[in-house]
Amino acid sequence: MALSKPTDSELEILHVLWERGPSTVRQVHEQLSQTRDLGYTTALKLMQIMHEKGLLSRTEEGRSHVYIALVTEEATQRDLLDRFVGTAFRGSALKLVVQALGNSKASPAELEEIRQLLDRLDQAPEK
Repeated sequence: MALSKPTDSELEILHVLWERGPSTVRQVHEQLSQTRDLGYTTALKLMQIMHEKGLLSRTEEGRSHVYIALVTEEATQRDLLDRFVGTAFRGSALKLVVQALGNSKASPAELEEIRQLLDRLDQAPEK
């Protein structure tokens, strides 16, 4: 199933739900309000739209709705990265990696992790 591409604001909500697990609008709003100016009704509307888009499910508990992310963090990251590589780098993973490593200084530990990943990919059987 192709994922609906979340907006930046929707991604912020998903991050809260991935971190906290099932949450009410109030709980999500309180967490997001710590780092940005977001009205409660805006958070509610965004989460209702996300429910309609199939990004969230909700259950009723008393007078509150509890929202649950229907998409995983990994699947969302993979989908967004695939789209980004396809559009910004014309599908070239090499161009992405060269640009990413050229724009920031990777630590020795990060470089070692990249080497290990490349070794694992090199040893993986062809699909």
